[in-house]
Amino acid sequence: MQPDKALDIAVLVSLGRHPLTGRPRRADHDARGVELALGVESQYANAQLELVHAGACNTESETALRSYPGMAGLPSMTLLEQEEGADVIPVLGDYLAQREPQLVLTGCRAERGEGSGLLPYALAERLGWPVVNNLAVIERIENGVATVLQALPRGQRKRLQVRLPALMSVDSAAPAPRQSAFGPARRAQFDSQALASEPDAELAQWSLSAARKRPKRLKIVKAASARERFKAAAAKAEGGSGQVLDGVSADQGADAILKLLNEEGVLR
Repeated sequence: MQPDKALDIAVLVSLGRHPLTGRPRRADHDARGVELALGVESQYANAQLELVHAGACNTESETALRSYPGMAGLPSMTLLEQEEGADVIPVLGDYLAQREPQLVLTGCRAERGEGSGLLPYALAERLGWPVVNNLAVIERIENGVATVLQALPRGQRKRLQVRLPALMSVDSAAPAPRQSAFGPARRAQFDSQALASEPDAELAQWSLSAARKRPKRLKIVKAASARERFKAAAAKAEGGSGQVLDGVSADQGADAILKLLNEEGVLR
């Protein structure tokens, strides 16, 4: 990035949900986005960081939202007030188009609400910006071009160069977020803007129900260091406990498959 031009970074943050208690908390992917932005801010003296939340804010959720500025000691964060069930893409798109940041970071998927993971793509389409998913590392920003690492399966990484402005969604392979300091979090102010809400027509047609426990998935390797990524990429499937069935009846084959699925925890 040219030294005479400020590097404005906006991080879109949302309310998370604790996996056990269900209480509001900071969303893990959004907090990792704040951590990445803080790393860029420490490298470039002309970088400016802004936290943006679009949605409703009440007494219960205020504490969770304050944990974001508490990570960096920021004096304030922007709150675009919306009603429950509102479509936040139009208000976010209008605000970012007016604000014109060079880089926008957001989580891959929300922990509350729809959690479809489509917001980064829909928002980038509305703004006409390029989008990068599964962001792991921001290496450098020079002359309006960001060089980043994208997380791939089995711990692999892909280096990309993206011209700014751009929107990037943060993966769980990004650096773990730092703890939030209680004092700065309590002193942070909300720059609230009460904007007109557009009802989410698609969401209104959905039928919501409690989620059921999904079948056990195969192990997914997520590595942080280069050594762990190499081991994951070069690892071979372990053998020895498998069984080759040849010349058996259909019933015997079905029994063997059913036994394997029970052992792997796929069937319950």
